[in-house]
Amino acid sequence: MKTYFRIIASLQNILLGVSVAILALLPGTLVLYPDAVSLPILFMYAHTSLFLVMIIRPLADIFRSSRVIRPLVILRKGVGVFSASLIVSLIITKYILDPGGSFISMWSADYWTLQNLTLFAHLADLSALLLLITSNNFSKKLLGANWKRIQKLSYVYFYGSGLYVYGMLGDNLVGAYLFIVTLLTIIAYFINRTKRRTASNQA
Repeated sequence: MKTYFRIIASLQNILLGVSVAILALLPGTLVLYPDAVSLPILFMYAHTSLFLVMIIRPLADIFRSSRVIRPLVILRKGVGVFSASLIVSLIITKYILDPGGSFISMWSADYWTLQNLTLFAHLADLSALLLLITSNNFSKKLLGANWKRIQKLSYVYFYGSGLYVYGMLGDNLVGAYLFIVTLLTIIAYFINRTKRRTASNQA
């Protein structure tokens, strides 16, 4: 198990390092060489890594005795930062290309409309930005108990982006991600509630 934990810790550091590199290099690359990077592939990486973040916790709750799944909870930070770094890089790119227009559009009613599911997309973007900014030990200490509340924005990020992509683009893979995460989360909720009731009755 020590080797397993070391591998997980190494993967965590690699993911965080890659995320920093993405934030440093991807926006400039997209501005200077827009055809060099496939946006559909970037979105696929972002959604797939976010899917992994969202299933780790319910799986760990469902299979509590598993010595393989439970330690993977540690990786949620690294995988989540990787996903958010891709989305935030796209946001940065948009502001580099059109800083005035992008900022002004945020304050218009059309920006937050439900038409074409635009609201879901922008809520997901905002959540990704907040999650990325607060995914560090300094923010954790600074925010205290509120830090966990902010981290729950991962649900807004996941469902906002997922509903937009599935609803507007008909991406069946993302639709499957939405179904699987929802199902596992519901199962984990009822398992945890049953365990709490059992513990309360035995007290």
